[in-house]
Amino acid sequence: MIELKRSDFLIKPFLKRNNIRALYQIFSTLIPIISIWFVVYQIVNHTFLLLIKVLLLIPIICLLTLFSSRTFSLMHDCGHNSLFTKRKLNRFFGFLLGLVNGIPQKSWSIDHAFHHRNNGNWEIYRGPIDVLNLEDYNSLSKREQIFYKVSRHWIMVFPGGFFYLVLKPRIGLIIIIFNFIKDIIKEAYIKIKKRKISKLLAINSKLKPPFSDYGNNFSEIFELIINNIVVITWWILMCRTLGIVFFISFYSLVLTLSATVLICVFFVQHNYKNSYAKNTKNWNIVEGAILGSSNLDIPSWLNWFLADISFHSIHHLSERIPNYNLRACHKANIHLLNQSKFLKLKDFPGCFKYIIWDNKNEKLIPIS
Repeated sequence: MIELKRSDFLIKPFLKRNNIRALYQIFSTLIPIISIWFVVYQIVNHTFLLLIKVLLLIPIICLLTLFSSRTFSLMHDCGHNSLFTKRKLNRFFGFLLGLVNGIPQKSWSIDHAFHHRNNGNWEIYRGPIDVLNLEDYNSLSKREQIFYKVSRHWIMVFPGGFFYLVLKPRIGLIIIIFNFIKDIIKEAYIKIKKRKISKLLAINSKLKPPFSDYGNNFSEIFELIINNIVVITWWILMCRTLGIVFFISFYSLVLTLSATVLICVFFVQHNYKNSYAKNTKNWNIVEGAILGSSNLDIPSWLNWFLADISFHSIHHLSERIPNYNLRACHKANIHLLNQSKFLKLKDFPGCFKYIIWDNKNEKLIPIS
């Protein structure tokens, strides 16, 4: 194995960001989404037979799923401050794109940055599904092992996707508010009793995030609140416009499928045979990027909907490269990527077997 250094790669020319290209990507994604929802409104309110409506809505579900995936991918770029030239523009459009999928962008991007800082170090970061190491898995009871295998089965990406986009941000806010009020009442009683009323305003410590990526500070809490207000208002308006049963089922299906696509792509880009899976002592961030991130050999049209995130080794080597430069950067450095993993769509199912980290041999293995 040839040892690679970051300086070996040609990166700098591809770091340049372009606001015109970024805006084009935003509008070429959001305008079709708005147009498709208008078509959905026309279909639902037209006097078509039910069967015809269903047949018309099936391709629309597929289109909305793909555009929702692209929205998430562009939000991901904003989280890396790589889409626009200015941080404020990335924050604004990242927040806007987060509304489309109902997810608070700032909290998500902070959590995602942790993944980038530790990619390939499986002692610290265990992938999107919290992979167990071999020792911990073997210490489980038979029932717990069965539950682990079932909960990590590929079919679980569907309920997992629904939870991730539809439920998690809402439940997160409810639990934070509940914990906040509970602690305020509890501490108010104690401090009033001890005549320390002035300390009632010291409330930072009362923010107890129920999930790792929500509610770590006031700015995240604020965005979570605004996101929920806008998203739930949108849900109510669409329920009144399209009907509560139709909208909830249709919208939930689109977001579930979109999240499923994104979770699957993210999973196969890091969980596969011979993936780089070191412990902290032997880990190297450049090797983690090149050897711990697969590149996807997928159709060009699908790449467009994923905003070229399939060129993943280069993305991990430098997350500041905007998605519209990733392909060119990948091609410019292709001679250095011969050790990287390249996957086709037919290879995806095999990746879902690798849900155990053999921490002694430092590799991902399937459950025997």
